[in-house]
Amino acid sequence: MTQFVLVAGAWLGSWAWRDVEPDLRAAGHGVHPLTLSGLSDKRGVAAGQQTHVQDVVDEVERRGLRDVVLVGHSYSGIPVGQAAERIGDRLAHVVFVDSSVPADGESFVSGWPDGRAGVEAAIAASGGFWPSPTAADCAGQGLTEEQIARFVGGSTPHPGATLTEPAVLARPLSLLPATYVKCLLDWPEPGPEVAELLTGERWRLVTMDTGHWPMFSQPRELARILLDAAGTDA
Repeated sequence: MTQFVLVAGAWLGSWAWRDVEPDLRAAGHGVHPLTLSGLSDKRGVAAGQQTHVQDVVDEVERRGLRDVVLVGHSYSGIPVGQAAERIGDRLAHVVFVDSSVPADGESFVSGWPDGRAGVEAAIAASGGFWPSPTAADCAGQGLTEEQIARFVGGSTPHPGATLTEPAVLARPLSLLPATYVKCLLDWPEPGPEVAELLTGERWRLVTMDTGHWPMFSQPRELARILLDAAGTDA
């Protein structure tokens, strides 16, 4: 029985996985959608990036989970990638869903060379938070009007420190058993750091013909990919 720990990206909480969960549960697996500190129902909790890493580790350890598939979407690939090496033999697989990946000493905004200043300015102007997205930010991502309304309506400002603090890795990320899910409407190719990881023996690429938030736009297709990833190292 696989235990899925699902971590959505910036601005989102556990609620974002609502339409993905049923197919995972129907297949007989444990499903644990997680809200990171400072977001959604945990809004108001102080958080830096290492807080989010510890959120993931604590969820696994508190529940005594084994055969764990960690799933990190967008920003959350950074804390999930760090947590993956810290849970040791509890880990079965990691799935990065159209996500950033951690690099030792680098932050989320490190990967935004052209947009870093804009993100940091937005955080500074918003009291230390990255402002929630608008409907216009969702254009061209394969979302219906109803899905956009749900996404925007449920989003909360994202704690800025989690985006600017550096990741801490003890081992190369290439050693993790991992699947990278590339959502083609968002950008047709993985970034260079992911492309390099995909040359290794332990990483594989899966593509989805949808936008950056497949848990809303194609939840059942995403669930099938997660189920397939769970069997990769069985």
